[in-house]
Amino acid sequence: MLVRGRRAARIVEVEAYEGANDPSSHGYRGPTNRTRTMFGPPGHLYVYFTYGMHHCANVVCGEDGVCSAVLLRAAAPLAGDGIMRRARNAASRRRSTEPFRTVDLCSGPARLCQAFGLDRRDDGTDLVGAFEHPRHRLPIFIADDGMPPPGSPGRSGRIGVSRASNRLWRFYVAGEPNVS
Repeated sequence: MLVRGRRAARIVEVEAYEGANDPSSHGYRGPTNRTRTMFGPPGHLYVYFTYGMHHCANVVCGEDGVCSAVLLRAAAPLAGDGIMRRARNAASRRRSTEPFRTVDLCSGPARLCQAFGLDRRDDGTDLVGAFEHPRHRLPIFIADDGMPPPGSPGRSGRIGVSRASNRLWRFYVAGEPNVS
């Protein structure tokens, strides 16, 4: 589960990126100021701004110094959906009076970041260790809620990448309505 304050959601879709061996990875050409976190210790959050409008979040999973990360693509809300709705409304400047459907709150990497209030200030946050967080920010972490992973996860090529899209590195809970 991804947890921030009173918000919690079960991660139901991810996508893997393998640094120097993956032309779709931000770390393909080596570390930069933007990608430094991806080369750091595992368990940290790599947050980046994309298309000039959205944040996306990855969990670093390689050894320290080796670029490898998993993009958080979707999550199923478990708690705090009212907070998530308000965060999504503020982020999207939604004019409709119709509320977001629960399945739309964290379905997609940008929506997930909006719902959890993730942005570049969260880049480098330790998700599994000391739970240190930037000052004036709610801590964010990954927790085990006891739900076992699916016996047969769905698997496909990655979404929205033009290079190495045929790699079957997108994993999701088959039949889960919150999958993007």
